Amino acid sequence: MKKQMRYSTEVRERAVRLLREHQGDYASEWAALESIASKIGCTAETLRKWVRQTETDQGIRGGMSTSERKRLKELERENRELKRANEILRKASVYFAQAELVYGRLQFAK
Repeated sequence: MKKQMRYSTEVRERAVRLLREHQGDYASEWAALESIASKIGCTAETLRKWVRQTETDQGIRGGMSTSERKRLKELERENRELKRANEILRKASVYFAQAELVYGRLQFAK
């Protein structure tokens, strides 16, 4: 498996801007992607994804924006934490109910 590289936001923005500015200089969008990606040091597919996500964020293309995706991840994390806490509380409730039942039997036996 290849190591995943992280590119700064500035590099991504610059690459997308370069593609937009020079796309007309190439025979196709893919040719422009390949040329500019090689100069940036990423793959053409990576640059294509950056361009598509930028278009989504700007409302040009449909789909989930970066801010919406971030919010969804936060909500999913919060949901997992709440489920975990709920499970702990449920188990504690069962434990204390059983302890109360045992304690009640001991009191009744006296």
